Amino acid sequence: AGKYCGLYFKSHVTVSALNTYNHTTIRIYYHQNLKTQEYNMAFDGITVAAVAAELKKDLLNSRIYKIAQPESDELIITLKTTDGGQKRLLLSADASLPLTYFTSQNKPSPMTAPSFTMLLRKHLQNGRITGITQPGLERIIELHVEHYNDMGDLCHKRLIIELMGKHSNIIFVNEDNKIIDSIKHISGMVSSVREVLPGRDYFIPETQDKADPLTVTKETFCKRFLSKALPAHKAIYCNFTGLSPFFAQELCYEAGVDGDLPTEYFTASSEGQNALTRLYDAFSASMQRIKDADFAPVIVYENGRPVEFSALPLLSYPKEECTSFSSISELLEHYYAEKNTYTRIRQRSVDLRKIVQTILERDVKKYDLQLHQMKDTEKKDKYKVYGELINTYGYHVAPGSRSMEALNYYTNEMITIPLDPQLTPIENSKKYFDKYGKLKRTEEAVTEQITDTESEISHLESISNALDIARSESDLSQIKEELTEYGYIKRHYTNKKGQKAQPKSKPLHYISSDGFDIYVGKNNFQNDELTFKFATGNDWWFHAKKMAGSHVIVRTKDGELPDRTFEEAGRLAAWYSKGHSAPKVEIDYIQKKHVKKPAGAKPGFVVYYTNYSLMASPDISDLKEVTE
Repeated sequence: AGKYCGLYFKSHVTVSALNTYNHTTIRIYYHQNLKTQEYNMAFDGITVAAVAAELKKDLLNSRIYKIAQPESDELIITLKTTDGGQKRLLLSADASLPLTYFTSQNKPSPMTAPSFTMLLRKHLQNGRITGITQPGLERIIELHVEHYNDMGDLCHKRLIIELMGKHSNIIFVNEDNKIIDSIKHISGMVSSVREVLPGRDYFIPETQDKADPLTVTKETFCKRFLSKALPAHKAIYCNFTGLSPFFAQELCYEAGVDGDLPTEYFTASSEGQNALTRLYDAFSASMQRIKDADFAPVIVYENGRPVEFSALPLLSYPKEECTSFSSISELLEHYYAEKNTYTRIRQRSVDLRKIVQTILERDVKKYDLQLHQMKDTEKKDKYKVYGELINTYGYHVAPGSRSMEALNYYTNEMITIPLDPQLTPIENSKKYFDKYGKLKRTEEAVTEQITDTESEISHLESISNALDIARSESDLSQIKEELTEYGYIKRHYTNKKGQKAQPKSKPLHYISSDGFDIYVGKNNFQNDELTFKFATGNDWWFHAKKMAGSHVIVRTKDGELPDRTFEEAGRLAAWYSKGHSAPKVEIDYIQKKHVKKPAGAKPGFVVYYTNYSLMASPDISDLKEVTE
């Protein structure tokens, strides 16, 4: 928040509004509640239990039909189920995103199958799934497979998927618990805890002295929970296997306990002991649901973006923010598809962000220097007065004098004027007039430079905001074109013959609760098009006050809108602005016919001289977006 010292003024306001910009202001908004705390939702033991229960329900007695390895650390297994259908199972040991779930998507495989795939095909092709287990609440799923070997003997093998972050792996084990092979080989040089190599015994590493939450009694739970001085939520996930920080906070919420309370609180009084009992009851109820395979997969959305998911119900989030799914596989495929889209766009925009940030930092430094230069020019009027007074009273100054006193006829006060003893009064007067002229010219030049720098900072802030809300490759293409057009990126001419044309990026489209169409520009080109080509005179125009943000247009034939639509359009303008993390954002709104574009102005820059204002919360979770 402090990087640009509050450089949050709007790129679409009048010059007079820009002059009110205070470059020393820093605004920091902090939200301290469970809903806004962010945890990286791990593929934790509870999610693994839900996946294992789903696999057990759908895959028992199914036969392995195909095995493919589209990535170096990923398998896709196609199975023939007992009802004559097919299921496609994704197993990923990616260190950054280990996953296992049923998928409807297929991926192309390499022309030459990797050796691990060939080994699995040799042993498991047409094998039957006889069991699916999860040791305790570990992030491990074991597929038990029986098959006939080359001699016609019935054999039993296990394909073990370990979903443990950077330690994730897919390990193939025989009936004697010996490792046949694994998708990742881990030698003693890499891990001193366990080697994962052909011929080694397979075992599960100790889980940092954590207890199995599915088997603990109340006495064990309380003893473990109170064993170390920790915050309550941390004492839960640090002492029991397979539980994530997010689940621990949710558990505290369900028990009516502040998750940040120290464990000492729970023994200090009867109130604390009652809180510990409630905590265990909530813990026990969740573990019983896991044992009964009573899962209720749900994704939490905030302002249209998936932020969390859970295999168990979430009570700390409003129902309207939660979307339920019929299966954990459907949830995971949906969640990570949406997350991957957002993450991919963020990754693709890294270079553009770096360009914008670098230029912004340079411009902010330049702006500070220009302000310092402007402050120095404040002396110019003093030098002009000195020159005039020397011309008026300098005739009585003795040669070689270092100063003179004179009456300042502008203020009717006596002042002392420094003199150069080697110069005559006329020459001293000329020297001061020269200083005045130089500072006056500097003031005129720096004033113009400051205006240009403010305009450029404003323009770059608007581009930065566009990068924040970009959703597709076509959005990024428009932003890149704008950066190229204004010389921030060199244009490279390439032969586009045979290249597939990208779909044109379109503004976001929402429907208000009262049925009015609301459109939101995703970048400056779209802002211009929405305001000056799409909107009619009676439509309403919204924008966050004195900060970069989207133009928001509400279509209306007669200019009349209900209050609720004004409020919803204001919330959209707040969310799609640089102030979207603030609790409230001031929004300017006016009919489109009063919005003008100065000649030669940059994209997205407009002026207006009268407007209404409202305070809006940047929360659009209840607004309906139209997908086209």
